[in-house]
Amino acid sequence: MKLAIDAMGGDHAPEAIVKGACTAVQNIPDLSIVLVGDQEQIKPFLTHTERIDIIHTTDVIKSEDEPVKAVRRKKNASMVLMANEVKEGRADACISAGNTGALMSAGLFIVGRIKGIDRPALSPTLPTLDGKGFLLLDVGANVDAKPQHLLQYGLMGSIYAEKVRGITNPRVGLLNVGTESQKGSDLAKKAFDLMEDAPIHFVGNVEARDFLNGVADVVVTDGFSGNIALKSIEGTALGMFSMMKEVFMKNVKTKVAAGVLKSDLKGLKDKLDYSEYGGAGLFGLAAPVIKAHGSSNETAVYNAIQQACQLVEQDVTAKIEETVQSYKAEEGNE
Repeated sequence: MKLAIDAMGGDHAPEAIVKGACTAVQNIPDLSIVLVGDQEQIKPFLTHTERIDIIHTTDVIKSEDEPVKAVRRKKNASMVLMANEVKEGRADACISAGNTGALMSAGLFIVGRIKGIDRPALSPTLPTLDGKGFLLLDVGANVDAKPQHLLQYGLMGSIYAEKVRGITNPRVGLLNVGTESQKGSDLAKKAFDLMEDAPIHFVGNVEARDFLNGVADVVVTDGFSGNIALKSIEGTALGMFSMMKEVFMKNVKTKVAAGVLKSDLKGLKDKLDYSEYGGAGLFGLAAPVIKAHGSSNETAVYNAIQQACQLVEQDVTAKIEETVQSYKAEEGNE
């Protein structure tokens, strides 16, 4: 198995990317990695060279670049060359912590879509109180969505939850403002009807306040609502720990208490950190494409690599295409 990784994408590139890659090849048998980026910046952090190659380029897509234009014009950018490795069959999957919009554009224009999928979905796994986590899709690949797009998200999410996360008969919920079947927008109502008849374990509408309680294994929504939900969860977790730190640093007594609880607080923080689950998959593309968090450290990069390996090993792309085509065939026969 071979992965292509954009070594220059993310806040801590290339150090975190290279170190995560080195950890991965040491722990995952038969894995080889090609790092795409400036070799002069990569080599100082390359502690393990076996099964790691470099494609040298100094061109990078920056966070402020307009995504579509950057992908089309910067032909030698690390992200573009990374996606080309997958397109040309030299790599089985790719990972970047860089510009999210550019990665989506590279995925669409270079890697291409699965036959039968209208639009890909950006899909992170988010934390729950029981530690199992849930998949949320879409979180920003498509701000405007149609009911059939949400149906496809449900199908893709269910396959991923079962084949990669090992969940038997995963529960799929539709994000809404209430749990009643006729609640919400016209989009939500029509998507509800479609998902009720789909070959998934649909549990109906779910509310955002129940996310952390594990109300569903897969939660489906449009990219606008999904992105708001994602950033609300992330912001709440960061704000909560900031307030806790402020309380514990208030005086000598609270500092002593913080010292006693240090390992427990670290465990709680890790439990609420969605980068611990890997990256956000761009589901619906012709090969696995993973968007690692922009602030990914070495561990988060390693987790994203593990996620990509699972997607390849379980042949999730082919299973999504097979399921979608089978469902469309059944619809046509009705």
